Amino acid sequence: MYVVDTRTGKKHEVVISPVLEEDYRLITKKEFFFNWKLENENEVFKISIKGESRILGLVSIERISEEFRIHIRLLTVSDLNRGHEKQYERIIGNILTYISKLALFDFAELACVSLKPKGAIAQHYIDEYGMNITGATLSIEILEILALIEKYDNE
Repeated sequence: MYVVDTRTGKKHEVVISPVLEEDYRLITKKEFFFNWKLENENEVFKISIKGESRILGLVSIERISEEFRIHIRLLTVSDLNRGHEKQYERIIGNILTYISKLALFDFAELACVSLKPKGAIAQHYIDEYGMNITGATLSIEILEILALIEKYDNE
């Protein structure tokens, strides 16, 4: 998986890994729009460019085994990677793909990934990532999961 530098078009390989206790000192509310220390009881993952320590985005998840689902509690990119002047593209797509692969590993063909979007971003998730409206949440199941993997992790 990779991100693309919006200024140069250069691709950079990314790594997604669990947030470590020492990472929380680098994760500020100003840069990531939330006090992520409140999520440390959940599974929290970070995305970084391979070989670099700077965190580009974060996700907190909850595995709901009885529903064959991973629910995304929180998902964000760093302040530098928001809006039209963002530094890197493909951060959220890579994170969603990673979580989708976890769901496939846990639940095979019954896998589902859900999230509860804030405001107008819902339509972006539908258009860009193939998410479906499922009540108050958006979700993807096996066909959309496979499409995400094909798009973001097929190299």
